[in-house]
Amino acid sequence: MFALTILEEHESNELTRIFQELMKKMMKYLWNKIKIPIFAHCMENVVKQGMKKPRSSNLELYRILCMLMIVAHHYLVNSGLMSPDGPIMSNPDTPKSVLLLVFGAWGKVGINCFLMITGYFMCKSEITCRKFLKLLLQIYFYTIIIYLIFLIFGYETISPMRLVKLIMPFWTITNQFSGSYLVFFLTIPFLNILVRNMTRRQHLLLIVLLLTCYTVLGSIPTFDVRFNYITWFGILYIIASYIGLYPHKIFTNKALWGWLSLTSIIIGAATVAFMPFAFSSWFFFLVDCNKILAVAVAVCTFLWFKNLKLAYSKTINTIAAGTFGVLLIHANSNAMRTWLWKDTVDCVGHYFSLNSVELILFSIGAVLAIFMVCNLIDQIRIATVEKWFFGWYDRNEKG
Repeated sequence: MFALTILEEHESNELTRIFQELMKKMMKYLWNKIKIPIFAHCMENVVKQGMKKPRSSNLELYRILCMLMIVAHHYLVNSGLMSPDGPIMSNPDTPKSVLLLVFGAWGKVGINCFLMITGYFMCKSEITCRKFLKLLLQIYFYTIIIYLIFLIFGYETISPMRLVKLIMPFWTITNQFSGSYLVFFLTIPFLNILVRNMTRRQHLLLIVLLLTCYTVLGSIPTFDVRFNYITWFGILYIIASYIGLYPHKIFTNKALWGWLSLTSIIIGAATVAFMPFAFSSWFFFLVDCNKILAVAVAVCTFLWFKNLKLAYSKTINTIAAGTFGVLLIHANSNAMRTWLWKDTVDCVGHYFSLNSVELILFSIGAVLAIFMVCNLIDQIRIATVEKWFFGWYDRNEKG
């Protein structure tokens, strides 16, 4: 029996070796003979980390604030506070409700900001297999681990459909961020071909056309403008890439973008606080990524932070590296939303038990605590699982 086991292991190792050799030969053939441009990008050697100039920390700080906005939004919309029989829907004009609505109104702005950062940097960079694999494995890691944990504690169930959804990297590309971002990531080489080969005037006219159709008309209640996240991510990429590819003195006017940022934020907060019934939505001009104030706040704040003079900070950049992990953890699944916002934080219970000042302080504290804990978890993953895997990957890539 022992000899049979040794023989099976030997055969398995031999098959693995043969498979690896075949893959290497096939990749070499594709690289040297076919020369598919997109495939060539994926087969480029990993960029040497030591050669990369560290990013200044202004946009990394911006990335952190964006994720805090998203977590605050989820505090509001995933907790039961805004369910049909929830306390905000039942008492929309109380100080508590208005404060929470303003506090959590900026989630879609945060998504826009994230994509602005991606477009600004990636329009002058390239997609590699390593970058895509890093993103894919991070999504899979949290999807599987969190599912198993909640399965043990009774928040998840086993069913054929649930298992199929578990092994799929994405199940919908309508409004699910991580899956949509994964697919969008694969479109970046094609978007780069577009933005790098247009003239500056063509690029600007395309932005005007897209914003007119999706944002100006989309912010008029009588117009029905529909899109999915991948479509909108592409639009934001085109906007941010224009800023990245065509520096202009107006883009460096820090005072201008500071005042425009403050103005758009104040107007956005005012529409939430004083127009709750105007358009059958609590924050109509911020409710979706394409709405005019969601775009205005994102673009203006991005340009302000881009011009913010902030030297490299290892602490800020390290924390910023874990922001996507914060999203993947705290917004992982319906089970996570139930456990986190309803059973653990108990947003609805605290709405009734605290006064207005105590409630907003509690809400801020809860958002900060969730961000810090999730970020710490992702820092541990980066330092262990990701480091070990890509150490092995890099050694094999070089071999």
